[in-house]
Amino acid sequence: MTTTLFSRARGSLLGLALGDALGMPTQSMSPSTIAGTYGTVTGLLPAVAEQPIAPGMPAGSVTDDTEQAFVFADLLITGRTEPPQIAAALADWEDRMRAKGSLDLLGPSTRRAIQAVRDGVPATETGRTGTTNGAAMRIAPVGIVCPPENPSRLLDTVERLSLVTHNTGIALSGAAAVAGAISAGLDGAGVPDAIEYGLARAAEASTRGHWVAAADVAARTAAGIRETAGLDTPRVTAFLRERIGTSLLTQESVPAALILTVRFADAPWQALLQAANLGGDTDTIGAMCGAVLGACGAEFPAAESAQVLARNALPLDATVRGLLGLRERG
Repeated sequence: MTTTLFSRARGSLLGLALGDALGMPTQSMSPSTIAGTYGTVTGLLPAVAEQPIAPGMPAGSVTDDTEQAFVFADLLITGRTEPPQIAAALADWEDRMRAKGSLDLLGPSTRRAIQAVRDGVPATETGRTGTTNGAAMRIAPVGIVCPPENPSRLLDTVERLSLVTHNTGIALSGAAAVAGAISAGLDGAGVPDAIEYGLARAAEASTRGHWVAAADVAARTAAGIRETAGLDTPRVTAFLRERIGTSLLTQESVPAALILTVRFADAPWQALLQAANLGGDTDTIGAMCGAVLGACGAEFPAAESAQVLARNALPLDATVRGLLGLRERG
């Protein structure tokens, strides 16, 4: 395990948590509500009491994106990747969140799938309607575990972990795009090459799972990257809101995150702030963007990084070591 590999893997999970925490107070809010409530988000903020999902949460708190990514990391490290084990882990996580009084619970695709597992529906069918970004938001550990020279392993692992909740071509495609970009970034790729690798995996994953009518993630992302090249920040923001979308749909949030990653590759903190101010699924867009940027070697502010790690007691280093151990064993 080289120092660079550890640093990039650590940066990926840290970037995920930072993007998530920046978007926590603005998630599910409109751009005008964000502006009227917070002005422009320029750092970690506490959520106001009126926040629809995380009312009153302290500054630096993460949401379901980071929480579930660490759940999936633990599943990989401990070898618990059968559908009933995945469903049980997600249900246990939601029970813990509900006990704490959190409103940040399982998304619609995941909740339906877990109930189907409990009802005895075969695992190949429980995720047949899962089209939202739940698979992509928590897939970063797969990118850390799977090196880019073995794309079949990456795709199979994405599918295995997503099958029970998001067994559709669109959701698998979005998850593969994020995992693939992280995998290539850990191997030394810069942002453009990492995104290219991720989109190639997304195109392959789109033929897996159940078909649903939705815009192609790889094509939509590639077109957005071309159309935003050279645009100033306000025009990029307008493009994402008006032409791509920022909802929890995979074909909106994943392209939005990857377009931000490319456009602000040289200014990673700015990328995460842009995500927090977009409106819509800000925490998830920021989390995916941060995970890819961190994997590609981005550095994030030390004070904010320390604040997020302390606030959420994330077992960052131990998790990275466990995931990289799997990567090295193949």
